[in-house]
Amino acid sequence: MSASREKQNRQATAGQADPKTAREAQQRKEEKRTNLLYGVIAAAVLIALIVSLVWRSDLLPKMTTAATIDGEKYTAAEVGYYYQTAYRNFLNQYSYFTSYLGLNTGASLKNQEISTDSASMLGIEVPEPAEGEEAPVSTGMTWHDYFLDEALENMSVIQAALKAAEAEGFAYPAGVQVQYDDNMAALKSAAAASGISVSQYLKGNFGAGVTEKVYGEQLMRVLRYSAYADAYQDSQVYSDSDLEAAYNADRNSYDHVSYETVSISGAAESTTDDEGNTVEPTAEEIAAAKEAAQNAAKAILEGFENGEDLEELADEHDGTYSENENGSYSAGSVMSEWLYDSARKPGEAATLEDGTVQYVVVFHDRFRDENPTIDVRHILVPLGTGSIAEGEEGYEDEQAQLKADAHAKAEELLAQWQSGEATEDSFAALAIKESTDGSKYDGGLYTEVYQGQMVAEFNDWCFDTARQSGDTGVVDTQYGSHVMYFSGVNRDRWQAQAASNLRSEAYTAWEEELTANSTIQRNESGLKFIG
Repeated sequence: MSASREKQNRQATAGQADPKTAREAQQRKEEKRTNLLYGVIAAAVLIALIVSLVWRSDLLPKMTTAATIDGEKYTAAEVGYYYQTAYRNFLNQYSYFTSYLGLNTGASLKNQEISTDSASMLGIEVPEPAEGEEAPVSTGMTWHDYFLDEALENMSVIQAALKAAEAEGFAYPAGVQVQYDDNMAALKSAAAASGISVSQYLKGNFGAGVTEKVYGEQLMRVLRYSAYADAYQDSQVYSDSDLEAAYNADRNSYDHVSYETVSISGAAESTTDDEGNTVEPTAEEIAAAKEAAQNAAKAILEGFENGEDLEELADEHDGTYSENENGSYSAGSVMSEWLYDSARKPGEAATLEDGTVQYVVVFHDRFRDENPTIDVRHILVPLGTGSIAEGEEGYEDEQAQLKADAHAKAEELLAQWQSGEATEDSFAALAIKESTDGSKYDGGLYTEVYQGQMVAEFNDWCFDTARQSGDTGVVDTQYGSHVMYFSGVNRDRWQAQAASNLRSEAYTAWEEELTANSTIQRNESGLKFIG
C-alpha cells in the first residue's frame, strides 16, 4: 500500500463514499498510525456503540494520573481514550473473528485470558515450554492487558513524534484543522442522533472522564501525528536501482502469474440413515473418493497433453474450470508454490493435491505489472438522500433527479474552479472545502492508482489513453459525481509496490528510533478506572 493510500485510509470515515472498490490481493498489514487515527474517529463518532450509561464520577478519572511517559503525565481519562480506541479498532479489523479468537465482547475484558493460539495469530510472543512440559493453553495475559499495552505504546509513539515535529518546526497542513473540525461536528451529530448529550455519548464510548475537551485534545494530537508521519514517509525517495533491488530480493511478492485450473473434489460425502441421522463416511469410502478424484485429474491431464480442450475436459469429468490472468503469490499454497517455481515453463501442466481436492494446473506466464500508475485529484458530490423506498412508485424518478442534482453541483464546482486561478493547488483547496470523500484532507489526491483499482467510470476516465496532465471533467459513479483533475502518470505498478514496502520499512525503523529510549510508568491507582 502506498503511503498516500495509507493516509487515505486514516482519513476515511463511514458515510464518506470512496470510489475505490478493491485493494491489492495480499495487502500489507495496516501501519500502526493507520490504526490509531481510524480507530479514534470510528470508535467515537461513527460506530455509535453505546454501552449502558451507568453513572460514574468523572472527577477522579480526569484528575488521577494513570501513566507517565518520559516525564509527561496522562490522566486515566486520557489513557482510557487510547484504550478504547485500540479496542474498537480491533473490533473493526477482526469483527468476524472475535469469537474464534476467544474474545467475548459482552463480558469484562479483565476476566478473559488470551489463548496461546490467539496470541500466535496476533503476533504475541509466547515462551516455549521447557523440555518435557506441555505447551500452555493460555498466555496468562488478559484482553484488558493487551489493549492497555497497545494504548500505552501508541501514546508513546505519538508523544515522541510530536516532540520531534516541534523540534524541527514542522508546519502542519491545512487539512489537519479541517479534519478536526469535521470530526468534532460529526461527534455532535452522532450524539444528537442518539438522543443524548456529547458528554453522555463520550462516556458511553470511552468511559468516565473523557469529556469533549479531552477528546478534542487527543484527536488533534493523533491528527498532527498522522500528518507528521505522512510527511516523513513522503520524504523517502528511492531510485530505480533501489526498487529493482527490492524486487529481486522478493520477486514472489511482486510477480503475477496467468494460469488455468480444474479442481476435482475428493471428499467423501456423508449419508443419512433411516432415522435422519448423519452417517460419516467410512475409511474405505474416504479412500475411494480420493482415488476417484486422482484418477479424474490424471485423465484430464492426459487429455490436455493430447491436445484436448481443458474446459471441455473439466465438464466431462465433473471438475470445476477456472482461468486467472493476474494471479498473486500466497505463501504455503500448494498451487502458488508450483506456479512460482523458477523452473516453470509456459504450457507446462501438472496434477496437484491440496487436502481432499485434486487440481490440474496449466501454467502460462509469470510477469511483473509494468503498467503505469496515475495520480488524480477529485471532489466528490454525493447523491442526496431520497424519501421513496426502492420498489415503490416514483423511486426511479427520484433517483434520477438525485443523480442529476449531484451532476449539476459538480459542474458548478468545476466552473467555479475554472473561473479562478485554475491551478492544481487551487483545485486542492477547493477539494478541502467542498469534497465529501476522505481524500479531501489531502486536497482530493489519490496517488499511484493502478488500473482496475477504482470503480469503472472513475477508472475509465483516469486511464483514457488520451488523458493529459491538467485534464478536468465530471464523472458520475454509484457514489455521486466526481469533479476530476488529472495530475499525471506515476511509476509502474510494481515500482509503486516496491516503493511502498520500502517506505513502510523506513517508517518502522523511524518509529523504533523515536521510542528507543522511552519509558512508560504505570500508576495502578489511575489505571483501575480503565476498562
